[in-house]
Amino acid sequence: MSRFAGKVALVTGASSGMGQATARQLAEEGARVFTAQRGATEFENIFADFSDPSVPEQVIVAVEEQAGQLDVLINNAGVMREGTVEETSEEDWHLQLQVNLTAPFLLTRHAMPLLKQGGGAIVNVGSIEGLGSNPRHPAYCASKAGLHGLTRAVAIDHGQDGVRCNAVAPGWIDTPLNVDFIESMEDPAAFRQQIGKIHPVRRTGMPEDVAKLICWLASDEAAFVTGQVYTIDGGRTSQLSLP
Repeated sequence: MSRFAGKVALVTGASSGMGQATARQLAEEGARVFTAQRGATEFENIFADFSDPSVPEQVIVAVEEQAGQLDVLINNAGVMREGTVEETSEEDWHLQLQVNLTAPFLLTRHAMPLLKQGGGAIVNVGSIEGLGSNPRHPAYCASKAGLHGLTRAVAIDHGQDGVRCNAVAPGWIDTPLNVDFIESMEDPAAFRQQIGKIHPVRRTGMPEDVAKLICWLASDEAAFVTGQVYTIDGGRTSQLSLP
């Protein structure tokens, strides 16, 4: 399959997990892939610390200078700090809003002239925590809910320019961070069985599960799809708890 032959894609936060899986699938399907994050990747890598508001413009300029075009933007980089509203410092609040919401806004703004040239696609990686909440995640939830709203706004404003914008809202995905969390439990196997039971499909998600949805949304197969937030959580948020 070569859905992205001749296209240039940028994936943020692609050193592991969902970003890495997405970058790999895009490359396998013919895209020239740039990645941007603090670590190195196997792709054309741009060092980027998205806590710095000047970085998104620098990243887009680097892609334009090296490739001359941008067809697919995947806003995946994110950060989460735990704490109730009483425990969350203003520093942690602003960091999560900056990385999870402001950076995608700035990347989108600076990328828009390039995306307009070829009828580009944007996919934002939100979260089911933009729809509900886990305990002690006020800033993270606010940032992801904001990202879902930004997705719809961009789709409305720029559909006439040939640019589509959608989002995915993953649930529990076996990223390295979550796998390490499971392994830190006293009985990892029992915890994994327990966490699996909150999903009707009886398992947690894999990064590749999310990558497949992201790549479909970014492809021409989804040409009539924009302004949507796709929940991908194994049915978790559809299942009511037992009384």
